[in-house]
Amino acid sequence: MVRRAIVPGSFDPPHHGHIDIIVRAATLFDEVVVAVGVNKSKTSSRLFSSDERLAMLDAVTDHLPNVTTAGFTGLIVDFCQDIEAVAIVKGLRGGSDYEYELQMAQMNSHLTDVETVFIPTAPEYAFVSSSLVREVATLGGDVSDLVPEHVHRLLTERLAKH
Repeated sequence: MVRRAIVPGSFDPPHHGHIDIIVRAATLFDEVVVAVGVNKSKTSSRLFSSDERLAMLDAVTDHLPNVTTAGFTGLIVDFCQDIEAVAIVKGLRGGSDYEYELQMAQMNSHLTDVETVFIPTAPEYAFVSSSLVREVATLGGDVSDLVPEHVHRLLTERLAKH
């Protein structure tokens, strides 16, 4: 039996903290699907389309043979069942992430038998979030050490147009 897991998120943009969790999940599971979700409450603040985010994730995970990407809408547990994933992998930066993600994990467990696996974020990425990267970059700050080079180039180009 293949142990397939999903690493879900908005990934707008993907940063080194995301990549760290994806790489570590790839060592724990036979297959990992990085799933870009469409969160309707966040659509107005999106910098990149879901197709652009998927392309960025494809580029930064192409060295991982057991990692693929996919988009999804709706409930993550429904997507898990559709692709026969046994787990959802979530990175935790700190206590506030744990409080939120635990509640989500318990709801997901209530809905299906899909497990949630928490991986603590590496300390050097504990302060990094996509929204913070976007905000700092928008205000002219240097985020080049927080995102992969390919993502930084696309981020810089996108912000130059705004």
